[in-house]
This record gives sequence, structure tokens and C-alpha cells, in this order.
Amino acid sequence: MNDLKSHIEKLREDFMKGSLNESSANDDPFLLFSLWMQEAVDAEVPEVQAMNLATVSKEHKPSSRTVYLREFENNVFGFYTNYESKKAHDLTINPNAALTFFWPALERQIRIEGRVEKMNETQSDRYFDSRPQDSKIGAWASKQSSILKSRDDLEQQVMHFKALYGEGPIKRPDYWGGYNLKASYYEFWQGRKSRLHDRIVYTLAAENVWQKGRLSP
Repeated sequence: MNDLKSHIEKLREDFMKGSLNESSANDDPFLLFSLWMQEAVDAEVPEVQAMNLATVSKEHKPSSRTVYLREFENNVFGFYTNYESKKAHDLTINPNAALTFFWPALERQIRIEGRVEKMNETQSDRYFDSRPQDSKIGAWASKQSSILKSRDDLEQQVMHFKALYGEGPIKRPDYWGGYNLKASYYEFWQGRKSRLHDRIVYTLAAENVWQKGRLSP
């Protein structure tokens, strides 16, 4: 254990792959997000769609987890989950949330903050219908965030719903669907040498009006 702690303490990496300045950063943060996402896709970054979602409970306790970005347009970022999960309970109490993308291969991070609301049922249905059959079964079988007695209990639920639906159409559960986060703040982080990173931020000042600035690293 001491060797491991010593190893972690000594880990160092200088970031040398890029830079970011106010003049090169688009005045529209969503366009910059789209550009960086495209560059991450082109670079074949693993799990490029993975983002950390942070929420706060009614006891004012934060929690975070990784979810997948599935849709994004006009400063709105969509993801899907079980409406009875912990994250969903948090968002019902406090719809303010934060997203973080981290792409080490590009030495880049994007932070996004905003308010979350449920997608309409048509949008959730459309995405659910596009999922593989086994993923649809999984949505029915899993009572997300609830305590399981064993893995066998989960497997039995999967078998139950597979027998129920077979290869036929599967309706989206009422307790499963999408959320949209409407962005009001962005931070684009580009790693730089000696920890003197570039941090360009955008704050929503009015409808479609963004104020751009730089933060100390």
C-alpha cells in the first residue's frame, strides 16, 4: 500500500498537445463544444460520449456518476435513465446539475452547468424504440438504485421479461425516459505545460447572449 501511495504521489504529466485562447474560441460555446466533440470522435477517443453527471440531494449532498450523452442540440444535452433512480430523485428536488467530459488523449475537459427537465414522451419513446432488444429488457428488469438480494434476482427478472416479450415489440416503461440539460455555463479546459492550463468560460447573460472570459488555471 505504501508503494502504491508513493507511486500516486509521484505521478506527473505535462500537457503539451494544444492551446486555447479567446480569439480562437468561437463566441458560441455550443459550436465550440460541437467542434471539440467532432475532434474527439475523429481521434477515436474511447467512450467519447461518456460524461459525469453531478446532482444534489434534498439533504444537500452531492453525488456523481457517469452516463452517456445521447442527443445534443442548441445548448441542450440529453441523456436517458430510470425515473426512479437516485439521480432522478435528486433532479426532482433540485433540477440544477453539472456535466463533465474528460478526454485524456486530447488533454481536454468540458464542464457544463444548467437546469434539467424531463424529455417529452415522444422523444423518450423514439430513443427507447431504437435500443437493442436486450437493452429494452434490461430497462424493465432493473429497478435502478434499489437494493438487490443477489445477482440471481436480477437474472430472474431478465428471464421473466424475455419470456413475456420474446422477440416482439417492447413498450417503454413509464418509469424510464430522458432528461435534457439546458446549458447556462460552459468551461473549456485545455491542458498546458507546468499546470498553466487554458480555461475559457462562457456564462449565459441573456437569451442566446454569452459572455466569454478566461479563468486562472
